[in-house]
Amino acid sequence: MVFNVKETGRSIRTDFPRKVKELNNISIPMSDGTSLSAKIWLPEDAEEHPVPAILEYIPYRKDDFTALRDSLRHPYFAGHGYASIRVDIRGSGNSGGILYDEYLKQEQDDALEVLEWIARQPWFTGKVGMIGKSWGGFNGLQVAARRPEELGAIITICSTDDRYADDVHYKGGAMLASDMLWWASTMLAYNARPADPEVVGDAWRENWLERLEKTPPHVEEWVRHQRRDEYWKHGSVCEDYSDIQVPVFAVGGWADGYPNAIPRMLEHLDVPKKGLIGPWAHEYPEMAVPGPQVGFLQECIRWWDQWLKGEDTGIMDEPMLRAWLQDSVPPQTEYDYRPGRWVAENEWPPERQPQRRLYLNGTQLSENPEKTDSIRVTSAQQHGHHAGVYCPFGQAGDLAGDQRNENGFATVFRSEPLDGQLAIFGRPVFTAELSSDKPQALLAVRLDDVAPDGSSTRITWGMLNLTHRNSHEFPELLTPGERVTVSVELDVIGYNVSEGHRLELAVSPNYWPHAWPSPEEATLTLYPSEKTCLSLPVREPKEIDRELRPLKPAETAPVLEQETLREAVRTREIKKDVVTGMWTLDDFSDEGKRRLPSNGLEYGSTNRNVWTIREGDPLSARVECEWTLDVGRGSWQTSLVTKSTMTADRDKYYLMNRVTAYEGDEEVFDRTWNAEIPRDFT
Repeated sequence: MVFNVKETGRSIRTDFPRKVKELNNISIPMSDGTSLSAKIWLPEDAEEHPVPAILEYIPYRKDDFTALRDSLRHPYFAGHGYASIRVDIRGSGNSGGILYDEYLKQEQDDALEVLEWIARQPWFTGKVGMIGKSWGGFNGLQVAARRPEELGAIITICSTDDRYADDVHYKGGAMLASDMLWWASTMLAYNARPADPEVVGDAWRENWLERLEKTPPHVEEWVRHQRRDEYWKHGSVCEDYSDIQVPVFAVGGWADGYPNAIPRMLEHLDVPKKGLIGPWAHEYPEMAVPGPQVGFLQECIRWWDQWLKGEDTGIMDEPMLRAWLQDSVPPQTEYDYRPGRWVAENEWPPERQPQRRLYLNGTQLSENPEKTDSIRVTSAQQHGHHAGVYCPFGQAGDLAGDQRNENGFATVFRSEPLDGQLAIFGRPVFTAELSSDKPQALLAVRLDDVAPDGSSTRITWGMLNLTHRNSHEFPELLTPGERVTVSVELDVIGYNVSEGHRLELAVSPNYWPHAWPSPEEATLTLYPSEKTCLSLPVREPKEIDRELRPLKPAETAPVLEQETLREAVRTREIKKDVVTGMWTLDDFSDEGKRRLPSNGLEYGSTNRNVWTIREGDPLSARVECEWTLDVGRGSWQTSLVTKSTMTADRDKYYLMNRVTAYEGDEEVFDRTWNAEIPRDFT
């Protein structure tokens, strides 16, 4: 995870309507005696002229790790007449307590107390809005579902309404080998950092050692719940959308790992709602790549003014959804900009949206269904190495590369060259009548755009653990040789395929390292007929597109001053040992080191993630994640080294997590956690 500030074409704004002051290290008491640490940006005259408030509530350390990104937004909101409040959740940063897991009820309970505390402040009037990306987008939805009277509206960015379907743990009932251990190892390392002695005083060391000892490796709990049970239903607001009774602005990007939740929420929430989807990765739209970046903070102010100040800003007179329809581009693992155009919809799903169906005909995608010979789809454990990262942040190497590198390991079908442009807008679905020769198997599907020169750009993808074909809660083994009909939902997308290009459908029982492989290699058999087809939601230009109000150019507040002590470096390398057949994906990120003159804190990190698998041997799959993190000031220096590994045999997953902590050069903590967890249809 990277919280560096990427330089983009945004404008820097300092001429706000109201002057801003900062309140640092504000302690918010909880009813159990724990205190949460907050930073507040406030109009200077707020006590004479009280204001509504905006809350961002996340575990990523406001005083160092997110200080740069916080400085871009919170002063901007305050300058427009809001108390903008950034709180470290329990067990993170300078807040007390222990962070035992993601999205626990305790986290929500604390948020309710934070809202009550805000309501008692002399500078506050009216309502609170919650905003957040990723974790903060999740808990904004979750807190809204608790219906606190202080909450007036939320903006949720790069988040989901369904923790099982659309997060970094499982997808289509398949375990995400790419992210399950990586994200858990990330939080293990993040949670192990100490509070600041200048803030919490002499108790910092005792608190640090308690945090190190009591904070568990979250991955153990995530792997224990391999189906969509009560663990994942908690915090998934899709369980009852009616719990949310405040206006919701849902935002995300096609390159992000979380686009699917936005149309779902637009369809099912019965409140004032807006959606915005750009070409972006996992970042705020005024900063995100691929561009175009947009004036998202201006849109936030319009949203807050509408719902927290009661002003008619016109934002609700505009279409419910605005989305960037991307044009065909050559395959690259990073884009600064994705060409395309804005389109709009007043409802979701769009009324009378046509579906284009393509059927399998030998190696062709055909407009007409034909009963042809069955098609064998064999396993290749190495399929998927060029898929990019699951949840891109916009770094070099994040996106899927040329899919010609993958096609030798999959079964591929291609259409004839298109006789005109084809705008795909929505969620493609591949439905297949198939059988498997094993009781457990995966079906991975990707849709590509093949240019006349043969280069292949991935449009979207999806996968399904076939034991979950009828239910993610109650999986069932396959009967080898028995025909079943299944549907694989690909990620929602807006993509305009150019005239003369071909569509390419690739299917495989493997997608490593995104999907943890099935216990044994499976061969699937597809049965071409009218049941087996790719269904594409198609969109024609609409008058509503031409009437869209242009978005303003991106602008932010000035970024906090920093000193770079070490530059960031990223490498991502795929290697094959031709003797052993072992494939290795080695992803290394030195996120650099910097000093903040405002508080003297220095912080930096490195992260290496290695995925290995041997051809023909799904039980050889191994993930290894390593972190080093440094936090300090002057003579006070701390560092952490973590290592996490994950392997499996036919029956169990094996997890190892180790944390070693240093104060200066002295080792002060070292602990290893080991776990064996039965496989449960994964």
